[in-house]
Amino acid sequence: MSEFRGAITAFDREVGLGVVRRDDGAEFAFHCIEIADGSRDIAVGTSVTFGLLCKLGAYEARQVAHA
Repeated sequence: MSEFRGAITAFDREVGLGVVRRDDGAEFAFHCIEIADGSRDIAVGTSVTFGLLCKLGAYEARQVAHA
């Protein structure tokens, strides 16, 4: 599995959904259960590494971890 680098561009604590932008500009949604440290919260602007998971024909970020 490939690991990518990027940054968090949006995160809504109340609904647990966020967006990470890969270094090449592509954006992927993620759910808070994919935050690797188990915290269920991550700040916008945080540099991260992540993998991709194909779900219902679309890619989502998984295993989102502080870089």
